[in-house]
Amino acid sequence: MAATKAATAKRPSRSGADAGRIYGALRRIRRAEEEIARIYPTDKIKSPVHLSIGQEAIAVGVCDPLEPRDAVSGTYRGHATYLAKGGSLPAMMAELFGKDTGCARGKGGSMHLIDMKANVLGTSAVVGTTVPVAVGFAMAQKMLGTGAVVACFMGDGATEEGCFPESLNFAALHKLPVIFVCENNGFAIHEPIAKRQATDRLCARVATYGIPTKRFVDSDTRAIRSHVAAALPKMRKGGGPIFIECMTWRWREHVGPGEDYDAGFRSISTLKKWQKKDPVEIAAKALTRAARAEIDAAVEAEIAAAVRFAEESPFPPVEELYTDVFA
Repeated sequence: MAATKAATAKRPSRSGADAGRIYGALRRIRRAEEEIARIYPTDKIKSPVHLSIGQEAIAVGVCDPLEPRDAVSGTYRGHATYLAKGGSLPAMMAELFGKDTGCARGKGGSMHLIDMKANVLGTSAVVGTTVPVAVGFAMAQKMLGTGAVVACFMGDGATEEGCFPESLNFAALHKLPVIFVCENNGFAIHEPIAKRQATDRLCARVATYGIPTKRFVDSDTRAIRSHVAAALPKMRKGGGPIFIECMTWRWREHVGPGEDYDAGFRSISTLKKWQKKDPVEIAAKALTRAARAEIDAAVEAEIAAAVRFAEESPFPPVEELYTDVFA
């Protein structure tokens, strides 16, 4: 999990999540992305950014009960997934700055984050492509008998790609340890789901493959965490995949640090409804003021250090243009 003092505390029993650790993970992601949004207009960040501000509960809820041996694959809106699974924050910041110390040597940018030490398999700018990658990795874990589980994150738009039903079928047929996680914010860029899909019964579609499904209508970190934690033991013993659909709302525009409500695509009133159930603030209520202040200070210090690391790191040498090239 997170590298803050709160997030690296000893993990308590599976019967319940530690309030400080959960809040620390949520707050860390939120503040990291707010800092990215602040820096972005300066042009220090060399790639487009897709922020998940408002959606943090899903990544934290899914990743908190996972073990180091477990893996995740993410979308181009992947900062939260990367950080929730324990990806290096300094390496992520350096990657956004296009620096040689970045997690992809400055070549991938925000949409291509990877940290195999933390079993972050990678994120991709191409919608849906990490779904079959996650299934393949899960197949390998089953063949190797590691007992590891793979959490595969996707947006609602990815469920319209051909690889999605193919991957569901393959995972169900071979009883692979995959947690399919749909972060459903209702939009594929600016197109609402009602204009793209004949029905919103996504879980019903998935259930036809014999995969257990669950829909979460709110960004409830603890509810998501509890469901995943309960499913893990059976999955590790060959019980097959599960699917969760998490309704959510991205507070910022599709790509970039700003907002898009004045464009008429989305409603500011809907934003306000979701902000009333902000997962970060909900988690904070479980803490004393002093405990929250301590976590906040640790988070701010870590983010400042990561930004400083990114700024001071060198750009890749010219020779790097010719490495990792296959043709």
